[in-house]
Amino acid sequence: MPYRREQFINGEFYHVVAKRLEDHLLFRDIDDYYRGIFSIYEFNTTNPVEISERRKIRAEIKKTQARGDPLSLIDSRNKLVETILFCLMPNHIHLLLRQLKEGGITTYMNKFGAGYPAYFKQKYGIKTKGYFFQGRFVSVHIKTEEQLKTVFVYIHTNPIALIEPNWKEKGITNPERTIKFLEDYKWSSYPDYIGKQNFPSVIEKKLMLKIMEGEQGCQNFVKGWIKYKGEIKEFPELALE
Repeated sequence: MPYRREQFINGEFYHVVAKRLEDHLLFRDIDDYYRGIFSIYEFNTTNPVEISERRKIRAEIKKTQARGDPLSLIDSRNKLVETILFCLMPNHIHLLLRQLKEGGITTYMNKFGAGYPAYFKQKYGIKTKGYFFQGRFVSVHIKTEEQLKTVFVYIHTNPIALIEPNWKEKGITNPERTIKFLEDYKWSSYPDYIGKQNFPSVIEKKLMLKIMEGEQGCQNFVKGWIKYKGEIKEFPELALE
C-alpha cells in the first residue's frame, strides 16, 4: 500500500477499508479467506512476521492439543492495534481498529498490504508489478458510542450484498433469510459477537459488548435494523462495495 501521512491517535477508534484494485477479487477461494483471517491476526505485532514459520508453530500446537497435552498457544504479539470488528468481502475488507502504538494503524495496514498480496501473487502466479490495493486504505475516525453502534451494523451487514445485490435500492426482500445468512457468515466478527465460536482470538470484544449490551443486544440491534430497513448515512466515503 502507498505511504499514508494521516496521523492516528493512540486509544482512538478508526473504521478502515482496503479494497483490491479495479474490483479484482481479494479472495478467490476458502483458503484465501483463511489466509486473510490469519494475516489480520499475525501482522498485528511490532515484531517481524514470517507467516510460514507461524503456520508450522500453530500446526505443532494443534497436534499436541489433539493428544490432550496441556499446551496452548501463547499470544506473544506486541500488538500495534486492537481489532474490534472485521468483515472480509470478495474484493475488500472492513476493520474497526483501536490504535495502541504510535503509528500502529499505518504500520499494521502496511504489513497486511505487503504480506497478503505476496501470498496471493505467489499462489496465482501473478507476475505483474504495481499496486495490489486501490490506493491507500480509507479510514474514518469513530468518536462516539453512537458511531460505534452504527459502524457495528455497517461492517457486519456488508455481506447482505452477496445474497441481495440490489438491497440498497429495492430493500431486503427476505429479512429472516438475511439474518440467518449474517449469523452464519464465517468471514466476519459478527458470529463471535452473538455467542458463536468463530475466530475469537482475532478480536477484542469486551468494550463493544458493553456498548451493545451483550450478545443478545448485538443480535437484536442487527435484527432490528434489517427488519425495519434502517439507513446508514454517516460514512458515505466508505461505501466502496
